[in-house]
Amino acid sequence: MNKRLKLTFALASLIAVVGMLFWQQQIRFENESVTINEITVPPVPALDAKEIAQGKEIYNQYCASCHGANLEGVPNWKIFQPDGTLLPPPHDSNGHTWHHPDVLLIQIISDGGLPENGNMPSYKEILSEDEMYAVLAFIKTSWGTKEREFQWWISYTQNHFYE
Repeated sequence: MNKRLKLTFALASLIAVVGMLFWQQQIRFENESVTINEITVPPVPALDAKEIAQGKEIYNQYCASCHGANLEGVPNWKIFQPDGTLLPPPHDSNGHTWHHPDVLLIQIISDGGLPENGNMPSYKEILSEDEMYAVLAFIKTSWGTKEREFQWWISYTQNHFYE
C-alpha cells in the first residue's frame, strides 16, 4: 500500500472508532439508569429540540443580559457584594444550577431569587410555566453528561420536597 492510502485508511479507522465511542456514550446516556448513593432512578430523559429552541429565544430575551449570552454568568459570582448579595451565576457546567432539582429552579424563575442571595426578578407574570421549562431545557444543553445525570437524579429524588 502506498503512504496516501495507508494514511486515508488510518484516518477513516480513527473516525470510525471515535464515532462508535460517541454513539455508545449517547446510548449509555439515554438508556441507562442513574445510580448515586445507591439510589437508582430511570434514565435521563432526552431533551426536546423544539423546546430547546424556544428556551434559547426566551433566555436571550430575558436572561442573557444578567447571566451572559453563553450562560457564563458574571465574573466573581461567588463573592458576596457590599450589599450582601451575589452576582448572577453561570448556568453552564461551571455554575451550580445543575445542583438543584427542576422544581426549585422553576420556582426561582417564577418567584425570583431570595433577596439575600441576589437580585433575580420574578418572571411569573411574564413567562408561562412551559416557557420556564423551555428555558431550563436550553440551559441543560450546556451541561456535561455527569452534570445532567446528577441534576436528573436530584430532580427525580427531591422534586417532591419543593412542591
